[in-house]
Amino acid sequence: MDRTDPAVTMTPRARTLARAVHIGASGGWLGAVITYLVVAAATLISADPEQVRGSYQVMAMLADAMLLPFAVASLVTGLICSLGTAWGLLRHYWVLFKLVLNLVAAVVLVLYTRSIEHAATVAAQPTWSEADRAVLQDPAHLVHATAALIVVLAALVLAVYKPRGMTAYGHRRALRNRAAPSVSA
Repeated sequence: MDRTDPAVTMTPRARTLARAVHIGASGGWLGAVITYLVVAAATLISADPEQVRGSYQVMAMLADAMLLPFAVASLVTGLICSLGTAWGLLRHYWVLFKLVLNLVAAVVLVLYTRSIEHAATVAAQPTWSEADRAVLQDPAHLVHATAALIVVLAALVLAVYKPRGMTAYGHRRALRNRAAPSVSA
């Protein structure tokens, strides 16, 4: 990684701040996913209608107040970190894979919130029909939360281990930076 790359425009202090905010947002997202997973599991195994009603309200609140904001914050701060540092957005496969994982997870989450809201609305009804019970006993919430946990953990592993491998663009960029005359002060 070439710290003298002219494309890196953030100051060291700004890079540190951006990285700290990104880590915080990503950690918050991970915590929110784990919390949602626990509530979804408890909801699925509960026989108490009041617990099911309350749990679906909590799941809807988690989606709106924590999952979506942390997912978006992680995506935005990840873009800022990649564009403002020598890692770049398109230079290394691990950065590109993290971006794709984050984008897919965020889009699926946005689309999936409709299902969460629907289940919370059904759960809030005073009585449930058989169709309502089928909606409330659907393991999809647990499956989606488990998949989200795997995706967020995969992004975490990529961020920590930073596997080798530059994209073709990254190779060209590195060659261009090596060929450029260095400016010394």
